[in-house]
Amino acid sequence: MRIAYSVETVRTAERELMDRLPDGVLMQRAAAGLAAACVDLLRRRGRVYGARVVLLVGSGDNGGDALYAGARLARRGAGVAAVLLNPGRAHAGGLAALVGSGGRVLDSSSDPFDVLAAADLVVDGITGIGGRGGLRPDAVPVARAARGSGAVVVAVDLPSGVEAGSGEVVGEALRADATVTFGTYKPGHLIDPAREYVGAVRLVDIGLGAVLPSVPELEALQHADVARLLPVPTGESDKYRRGVVGVVAGSARYPGAAVLAVAGALHGGAGAVRYVGPAGDAVIARFPETLVHAGPPAKAGRVQAWVVGPGLGDEPGVRDAVASDVPVLIDADGLRGLDAGAVRARTAPTLLTPHAGEAAALLGVPREEVEAGRLAAVRELTARYGATVLLKGSTTLVASPATADPVRVNPTGTPWLATAGSGDVLSGLTGSLLAAGLTARDAGSVGAYLHGLAARAAAQGAPVSAEDVGAALRGAWRDVSREA
Repeated sequence: MRIAYSVETVRTAERELMDRLPDGVLMQRAAAGLAAACVDLLRRRGRVYGARVVLLVGSGDNGGDALYAGARLARRGAGVAAVLLNPGRAHAGGLAALVGSGGRVLDSSSDPFDVLAAADLVVDGITGIGGRGGLRPDAVPVARAARGSGAVVVAVDLPSGVEAGSGEVVGEALRADATVTFGTYKPGHLIDPAREYVGAVRLVDIGLGAVLPSVPELEALQHADVARLLPVPTGESDKYRRGVVGVVAGSARYPGAAVLAVAGALHGGAGAVRYVGPAGDAVIARFPETLVHAGPPAKAGRVQAWVVGPGLGDEPGVRDAVASDVPVLIDADGLRGLDAGAVRARTAPTLLTPHAGEAAALLGVPREEVEAGRLAAVRELTARYGATVLLKGSTTLVASPATADPVRVNPTGTPWLATAGSGDVLSGLTGSLLAAGLTARDAGSVGAYLHGLAARAAAQGAPVSAEDVGAALRGAWRDVSREA
């Protein structure tokens, strides 16, 4: 499992660790890890000795890390030049180490753009994890020149201009090919839009784990974590013990949504699926094992969880599902006009699964605000509705109303999921996990993880449909199960 901590938590832990160590040790650990990563990247490009390295140095500790790492590279024979964005505030010890190792600092007579144009590798140490509001105007031309060169750009801790604590990018930022971060991941490494700027991330252990809290701010499940959560039938299992999920979806206009939601539920391991709605003929034609009922949901029979909303249009059903005493997943049309009071009054778990547009409507804000600040949006939705929220999108987030629970970030998402109907498949899949007894938080996290894996397997670099993704769920489930 990958975990991330807030900027404030990281800074507190760094101060505590520095109090225990001799002066400068923590920065030297960071610089050693940064230099090692740069050496690996330079070797892939053909050489370390004689390679041309440019350091973009700001006034904070990230600039110091870059300077000390540059000194190590210079001692290995690289030609290292430092561009100081704020010469009067550059790290004095780092500057002395660089010059003493044979590196050079560009003076006012040198053109940094010529040096950047010839670079093999650029180290971005302009701003640190506390930077906010994008790059300062004086740093923008240099950052653009670095990105426009043929050099590999390596960010120190986080690309300059992105916000470490929220994943937001407000203003211009320097997009990195790789990021070397220290001690722990930060939210900006895992959440878009910042995640799009970090490139490949290498985590360097500097001893911070000993002083960080046991509960992180974010966590990203991996195969072994998901495998432990998968509901696997035993010899005593029957369809009810495996979970019966009710699906209220589809309409005369969108019968396919019902078919896709049922597909997700069946491929997601449900013992049985009860379908309620006007698309029964289409569902039975594709999945004859489905138990079809005309409605209303309250009269459809026993279920352990409801999925309500995909392609529902103006068909009824949401109110009955919300009034039930079993877990409910509400998606798509079910979210329109959703009564926050009714959701908060429920005693059984509720899982809302909006995309950015639906989340914006629930919050009464522009869609762009949700997309720019995904972490803030999912937390606000959770607080407002008293429900677990799975916010779909370029990075899917799952937040629980239990404030002690870290927000979960799904690492398997892929742009191939941006296809009509894929969310219907996810709803059915996640509903089956709810019916099997997983908590809303675990069901949402596991569902999103399997959904992403299935899309990757189905796509393999080519367009896919939602039906392809549904069909690939079995393989994704099998792949994860091997870790158990």
